[in-house]
Amino acid sequence: MSTDLTGKVAVVTGAARGIGAGVAKGLADRGAKIALIGLEPDELKRVADDLGEQHAWWEADVRDTDALTLAIDAAAEKFGRIDLVLANAGISSYGTVRQIDPEAWERVVDVNLTGVFRTLHAAIPHLEKTRGYALVVSSQAAFTPLAGLSPYNASKAGAEALALACRQEVMHLGIGVGVCHPSWVDTDIVRGAEADLPSFRETRKNLPWPANKTTTLDTCVQLICEGMIRRKRRVYVPREVVVSNLTRQLLVSGLVEPIVKRMAKRAVPRLEQEVEALGRSHSQHIPVTQKAKKRD
Repeated sequence: MSTDLTGKVAVVTGAARGIGAGVAKGLADRGAKIALIGLEPDELKRVADDLGEQHAWWEADVRDTDALTLAIDAAAEKFGRIDLVLANAGISSYGTVRQIDPEAWERVVDVNLTGVFRTLHAAIPHLEKTRGYALVVSSQAAFTPLAGLSPYNASKAGAEALALACRQEVMHLGIGVGVCHPSWVDTDIVRGAEADLPSFRETRKNLPWPANKTTTLDTCVQLICEGMIRRKRRVYVPREVVVSNLTRQLLVSGLVEPIVKRMAKRAVPRLEQEVEALGRSHSQHIPVTQKAKKRD
């Protein structure tokens, strides 16, 4: 299959940094024109400037239906079409269910799950015209829930189900929908959590393979770009994450629970103490206010 995306247009949400910015560059290097959507205008501008003048960016919050729809429609109008969509915008939080600020919990679910719905809802009319493809970024966490990350786990499992249901709904229109499952990727969100919470860093090291593996951003970008070009149903990052999918029932079964209980007895109280001392429920780089601006 050709890797030349010349003449194609890709929309990337969460494009200001990390996986979104990396995939935007990867797709642009393959010839696509990129519509960057995100919340950090300075970072979006920097990414767009690095890509070149044929690309564009819009500041829009995936929590704001009107702003996101305006941005996606504006991208379609500017470039004349939309062929590819990466529903990538995502955040995490700190704290257990009994501890976390409810607003922080709701914000994670709104971005990671409902934000994906809003992205697909706005993009499908454009993808229908091109018989295009959308890739939803879920996570390995959809298979392997971890204490202290309940909103992330729940939202990523929901994003997987949403993508699979949507795939059935639009396949007769010629639209492809895939779901991506990254494990830990060397990005700001993982580095920030490890810096903020030593117990998180220790827990990650003690997880069974492949859940204890950290993937480079370059490898992640390569696998996602390959998946988008091939319109894959599933994209695993790294590929070994497929093992977590195939064994997901075992990982949450009663057979494994005694091991989980021993780990949690030691790790969860430390995590709660660290979050309380930290005084916040998220990484410092995560924008926590809802914005609704657009830029072309």
